[in-house]
Amino acid sequence: MAADSAEQYLVEQIRAGQADGWQRLIERYHGRLLAFVRGRMASVADAEDLVQETFIGFLQSLPRYDERRSLETFLFTILRYKLTDYLRARGAGVRGLVTPAEDWWEEATPSGGESPSRAAARMESNRQQYTLLAELLRRLIGELRDRQAFDDLQVIELLFFSGMRNNQAAELLELDEKQVAGVKFRAVQRLQKYLEDMLAAGQSGLEEIGGESTVSAVWRAERITCLKRSTLGQYLLRVLEEPWWSYTQFHLDVVGCPLCLANLVDLQAEESGVVHTPARERIFASSVGFLSRVAPS
Repeated sequence: MAADSAEQYLVEQIRAGQADGWQRLIERYHGRLLAFVRGRMASVADAEDLVQETFIGFLQSLPRYDERRSLETFLFTILRYKLTDYLRARGAGVRGLVTPAEDWWEEATPSGGESPSRAAARMESNRQQYTLLAELLRRLIGELRDRQAFDDLQVIELLFFSGMRNNQAAELLELDEKQVAGVKFRAVQRLQKYLEDMLAAGQSGLEEIGGESTVSAVWRAERITCLKRSTLGQYLLRVLEEPWWSYTQFHLDVVGCPLCLANLVDLQAEESGVVHTPARERIFASSVGFLSRVAPS
């Protein structure tokens, strides 16, 4: 997911040392970050502390932040590292407290004393190497959505995002395994054709698509099929039309995308009038002093 104009504007304000911009960023992302981590920790106070540390970690890593990347994903990544460190420090089993859809974060866990914010920045840099493949995947998903081929999209999302085997996806979707294999084969063939077209036009430095693990890593890191917050809002209000309604439900309930689920919980809280004003004010007060360290002198 690429950064949107609102994200870019907030980052520009923060880089300039503007406290108003920093406060708006906290208000915008605090709820969804808290929703993500509260379901994974027993202590509400500790969850709030991790979110606070995440915002401070973002300021510390801001010089290394690439504004072409999604700010939301970057913040979630920092938070996930901090959660991993928290659980390990207490001897908790990390894998026992995450969903299968979150296991892809494990490959980027900090080690050797690397800070969470630096690890997140490193992963953002690594993901830039996947830019071309991500472009091919977005083109494929865009074509499937334009044709409203959501049945095919569900198959390949289970295979590449959730990491299921053909027989597992077939059983879950009540399809013949040959049907699943056919959808996968056509998807890979389309990706290869896109790549060949780009190579012929001299537009690509990517020589091959790579194996399933590579495609899966890019799909997950780039959040290829994550839903827009506006789509989740329409889903929550029950005004989202078919086939988008069914696909959104599939992405949330079957795929179990942790970041989209966190956004949904945050939207539900907003609809119910739940506002974490004291917590947000506390985070702002404890972190605003860091702005002077990122603003140009």
